[in-house]
Amino acid sequence: MAVTILEALELIYKNTTKKSLKILPIEQALGSILAEDICATHNLPPYDNSAMDGYAVKVSDAGNCVNVTHTIFAGDNSNEVLASTKGIKIMTGAKIPDGCECIVPVEDTTECDKGVTLPNDLVKGRHIRLCGEDIKKGEALLKSGQKLQAHQITLLASQGISHIKVYKKPHVALFASGSELKMHFESVEDAYQLYNTNTPTLLSRSEELSCEVDFIGTAQDTLEDLKAHVKSALNSDLIITSGGVSVGDADFTKEAFGAFDMKTYFDKVEIKPGKPTTFGKINDTLVLNLPGNPMAAALNFELFGQSIILALSGINEKFINPIETKMKNDYKLKKGRITLVPGSFNGSSFEPCKKFAPGMVSPLASSNSYIMVDEGVEFIASGDIVKVMPIRFCFTSEKKMNLVS
Repeated sequence: MAVTILEALELIYKNTTKKSLKILPIEQALGSILAEDICATHNLPPYDNSAMDGYAVKVSDAGNCVNVTHTIFAGDNSNEVLASTKGIKIMTGAKIPDGCECIVPVEDTTECDKGVTLPNDLVKGRHIRLCGEDIKKGEALLKSGQKLQAHQITLLASQGISHIKVYKKPHVALFASGSELKMHFESVEDAYQLYNTNTPTLLSRSEELSCEVDFIGTAQDTLEDLKAHVKSALNSDLIITSGGVSVGDADFTKEAFGAFDMKTYFDKVEIKPGKPTTFGKINDTLVLNLPGNPMAAALNFELFGQSIILALSGINEKFINPIETKMKNDYKLKKGRITLVPGSFNGSSFEPCKKFAPGMVSPLASSNSYIMVDEGVEFIASGDIVKVMPIRFCFTSEKKMNLVS
């Protein structure tokens, strides 16, 4: 009996556990999932410092000529005390001297005998960056389960943290099945042969999702060859296959996995395309069997494969989060089963692909997202609100856009 999409996802979340831990230098941690909480080890800035190239002065000297004798540079360990009627030239980032009440930018002063004349409107604290105003010692900076992107690495570096605990990246093994399939580096010699597009697609998407990926090959439509491919993939966290999960005479995939005592959590989903999608486990290795049709395999990977990978990764944000937008054009479809519709989201509306079918590959290249339409819906009008799930978003344009809010 087929499960619903929500039931399938719940079985995935329930039966997928986080990976174990490893320690990495921060230079190698980009894209990893943090496995510890990080607190600040010191204040940032570590001392009061100048936000401008200018003069350290007292507010009581506003409008007067102050005597300037020397300069404090960033990195200087200055312990002097600023006196009234005196000014000290100071560079951006330099530690301000004791007694300094504000910084006057160079461009706001005029030269005078032995120094500079200050403006009349001095304000205490102006252009001074206070110790700890950015980060305070002991403050929580990052949480376990956060993905480390460039600016999280910035935080770690700012605290002098060189090594961190992260979750190991999911290890995925991939193979397709079908005697008619040839890899792109082979020759298609007969009219009944096809290039295997599923495996390169799933391999690339798994790598985009920060997985370590092994390509096991293309299995022939024999039980023994399929069993050999399964055995070769059992050292991975997740095996993803495409093809051989329908009811054809030569579809031996389920039997091959069954030979290794796979526990099956579901083998049919109420979804279009991709009803025969299967999810299970052999010992500690998860298994996702996808349909052979390229569009069906790709879309079901986005929904189910991505959910498994996110749950394995240790990330807190493991649930797919849709974006609400408007439908660009009127759209008709056949009701009866929840349908995945590929298309393009441009930031303001969603436009379905003009033509697509489970066996097509061309719509995949032009789509950056998809919507999931309820089984009772036959028509979506232009302007109706839909929920968009990302495949890839790149908000750039062929035309120059106005970027100012």
